[in-house]
Amino acid sequence: MMQKAETSMGPIQLGILLLALATGLIHIVLAIPENMIMFYLNGAGYILLVLALFLPQLKQYRNLIRYALMAFTLVTVLAWVAIGMRTPIAYVDKIIEVALLALLWMDRGR
Repeated sequence: MMQKAETSMGPIQLGILLLALATGLIHIVLAIPENMIMFYLNGAGYILLVLALFLPQLKQYRNLIRYALMAFTLVTVLAWVAIGMRTPIAYVDKIIEVALLALLWMDRGR
C-alpha cells in the first residue's frame, strides 16, 4: 500500500498556497501605483513564506514556517484594522487572510 507523501498537496495545502499567493499578489498590485514599499514587502513576505512552507528541503522547519506565516498574516490584519484603508479590495483581502489563517490552523502538525 502506498502512503501519501508528506509534501503532497491536499485540499487544505492547496488552499493555503492559493490564498497566500492571492493576498501576496493583491498587496504587490496595490503597491505599484504609489510605490508603497511596505505593500511590496508584505506581498513578497506572503509569497516567500508560503513557498518555504512547501519546499521539501525545509520540511524539518515546516511547523515553524507555518506559525511564522500565521503570525505574519495576523500582524497584517491587525495593521489594517489600526491604519488600513476601508476599500472593497481591502475587505476582500481580509477575508482571504482570515481564511488563510483558518487553513493554516487546520494544517498544523502535518
